[in-house]
Amino acid sequence: MTGWGWVRIAAVLGFLGVGVGAFGAHGLKDRLDALGTAATYQTGVQYHMYHALALLALGVMAGPSRTTAGSVAGWAFLVGVILFSGSLYVLSLTGIKWLGAITPFGGVAMLIGWAALAVAAGSAAAGRADAARPAHARAGTAAEPVASERVQ
Repeated sequence: MTGWGWVRIAAVLGFLGVGVGAFGAHGLKDRLDALGTAATYQTGVQYHMYHALALLALGVMAGPSRTTAGSVAGWAFLVGVILFSGSLYVLSLTGIKWLGAITPFGGVAMLIGWAALAVAAGSAAAGRADAARPAHARAGTAAEPVASERVQ
């Protein structure tokens, strides 16, 4: 997926994060308070939004290009939000404790996403630095500069 695809997914995740957070703070407040799970729900919302923003950063950094590290980061963030935040949402609303066993898998996916984002950022920076060098320097030769690069 290109970076702009990740921007679209980030926008949807951000939209859903705001909606889920507002619904939890207002429509579900009494239920979450009765179950004593408001903090768990809030943690799910926070990590949901953090990773929507991480996907946005990934998409903007990648732009129209596709990289393996960028794809790994994007999918890991998305899976992480679904497993981590999703399990916390359901756990906090239902009280089904075994759902807490799913949450760490989402956390690991998020960690993989951050590591892959670091690799993708390094690759993007290296690619931009290489593109900024004159054509003869990129080729690895000491060839004569092209006319546009000659000092007059």
